[in-house]
Amino acid sequence: MSRPTFQIDNSDGPRVTRAWVLHPDIKSDNDRRAPEPALAEAVALAEALPELEVVGSEVVPLRTVQAGMLFGKGKIEELEQRMKAAEVELVLVDGPVTPVQQRNLEKAWGVKLLDRTGLILEIFSDRAATREGVLQVEMAALNYQRTRLVRAWTHLERQRGGLGFVGGPGETQIEADRRAIDDQLVRLRRQLEKVVKTRALHRAARAKVPFPIVALVGYTNAGKSTLFNRLTGAEVMAKDMLFATLDPTMRSLVLPDGPEIILSDTVGFISDLPTELVAAFRATLEEVLAADIICHVRDVSHAETEEQAQNVRDILASLGVPKETRSFEVWNKLDLLPEDRADAMRARAARNEDVLAISAITGEGLDNLQEVIAEALQGAVREAVLTLDFADGKKRAWLFAQDVVEGERQTEDGFEITVRWSARQEAEFQQL
Repeated sequence: MSRPTFQIDNSDGPRVTRAWVLHPDIKSDNDRRAPEPALAEAVALAEALPELEVVGSEVVPLRTVQAGMLFGKGKIEELEQRMKAAEVELVLVDGPVTPVQQRNLEKAWGVKLLDRTGLILEIFSDRAATREGVLQVEMAALNYQRTRLVRAWTHLERQRGGLGFVGGPGETQIEADRRAIDDQLVRLRRQLEKVVKTRALHRAARAKVPFPIVALVGYTNAGKSTLFNRLTGAEVMAKDMLFATLDPTMRSLVLPDGPEIILSDTVGFISDLPTELVAAFRATLEEVLAADIICHVRDVSHAETEEQAQNVRDILASLGVPKETRSFEVWNKLDLLPEDRADAMRARAARNEDVLAISAITGEGLDNLQEVIAEALQGAVREAVLTLDFADGKKRAWLFAQDVVEGERQTEDGFEITVRWSARQEAEFQQL
């Protein structure tokens, strides 16, 4: 399986690219983030790629965006001097950069340039492990590239190395490249459809197993994989790194004095996630939509923990998570807080039944977390009696396939069926 065409070229062995990270702080942007934490996150994104060495970073205050160059002439010249002195090869701009701005800045600075979307696509390309993940990343990358053909490349028949594209073929070549991308997208969609069908079969098989699903969600680097490993004994990659986990991982877990569950570790969310990837990874997050319980893992030691939490809530809402799905906030990384702040977090969590304070590293609070999940699951399963007509064969077959039928009695008009099911299963039944 080929990777997206803008990947870093390491064909001659590991080579480190010297990178400079810029965060444009646009004063006229009403939704702008606090600049220093935003820059720190952008640097962490760059450092998530082992091929990059961040040799400098800075916040660039802007009153307004310059249409053709993003930055003003004086700032461009000032940055050029610093980047030349540092022998910078790649500039990473933490925000959207139009194709025209990218072309002009690369020409002015004599370096390659990548915006936030391109960088996140690079990371996802580097981390995707499953066949579906690789296909989704490649499709997202091609859609991204298609919008940037104003500064196009030479040919797409072969993989190109490097993060940027240099050269300027004429309109005929641009149209040829666009057709080549469209052809690749058609091919990838066909392959992805086959993979999605396989995943649907796996989901159907899991649906017959009466194990509830508990999904771990949260901002990237919140500690989901560390918590997942601690609870299940698995060895999922867990590092202090953005997007350490990309493909979803599922393991069975027997809760103490409780039921057996399927625990799902998911890709971390991030602010300003590229729209190409929101669509591409909807299927990756489908386990969240099917979950009986969602555990929203938060890094409460982070300066922007509240903003990160709201970002996660917004994405969950956009995914269409059913309102009846039970959810908990899991306040992680108590071990990184000063003792007085950690005590305050514990006290706040104790006053809210839907909040749990833990440390996945030390194990603090994990027994209580499992007990709360077990209690919630016991309360989530209830008994109901349904009356179905003879014509409701599809619904009746679905109930038996879900293994929720406790008893059945035939009546003059159809069937009276006693079921034990979760709120999720009841909601799915109502959609039939």
